[in-house]
Amino acid sequence: MNAVELERVSKWFGRRDGPPLHVLDAVDIAIPQHAIVALLGASGCGKSTLLNMIAGLVEPDDGAVRLNGIPAHAFRDWRAMTYMFQEDRLLPWRTAAQNVAFGLEAGSMGRAERARRVEETLALVGLASFRDAFPHELSGGMRSRVALARSLVTEPKILLLDEPFSKLDPDIRAQMHAELLRIARLRAMTLVFVTHDVEEAVVLADHVVVLHPRPGRIGEVRAIALAYPRDPLSEAVSEEVRRLRISLSAARARC
Repeated sequence: MNAVELERVSKWFGRRDGPPLHVLDAVDIAIPQHAIVALLGASGCGKSTLLNMIAGLVEPDDGAVRLNGIPAHAFRDWRAMTYMFQEDRLLPWRTAAQNVAFGLEAGSMGRAERARRVEETLALVGLASFRDAFPHELSGGMRSRVALARSLVTEPKILLLDEPFSKLDPDIRAQMHAELLRIARLRAMTLVFVTHDVEEAVVLADHVVVLHPRPGRIGEVRAIALAYPRDPLSEAVSEEVRRLRISLSAARARC
């Protein structure tokens, strides 16, 4: 059974000053359990709309979305899926531990179990000793770790990420990539992430979905058959990056 399936999904957004904007056109994607999939493309190709559709935040106008084989409209186990946004969205008046706990507060989980989950997840991302720090006291990389911990504390099976590391400097971003891969393997999660960074797609993903713009449609689904960890400076990674850039350039030429 696939973790996520999108079957010929299409989407239009209404506009006040013109005809509806055709954002996605007949997109088919099947994402296996435990896969790491990148949605790669230029701005305006519908990457974030696709991710929001998987998350249940946007409904398709045509086609179907299934999660673990269940139609999205009938899916109820939303704690099995979490979303990590581009901004960390930490609450400035809460400590790191309190920000992580936020994802558990809406449920009926007991206080002791909630505390155990928070401490365990902070330790998982290497921030156990910063549990009482406020966001303004943390570096950008640490803030990203807190945001990641908040996404992990519900113990999801599917983690969606919308360019969460794009604003970090290259060294910190590389550390977050390694951390994300380690945790994904440890917890046997499925990852789906949006990026416009070809190198990031190759370093992290086992499959890269190249989206062509206006309207967004699949240009290529490329398997990245390289062993982890992947060195961005290696010849093998550089070759995969080169091929994907050719695919993206061809898409821009057709626009």
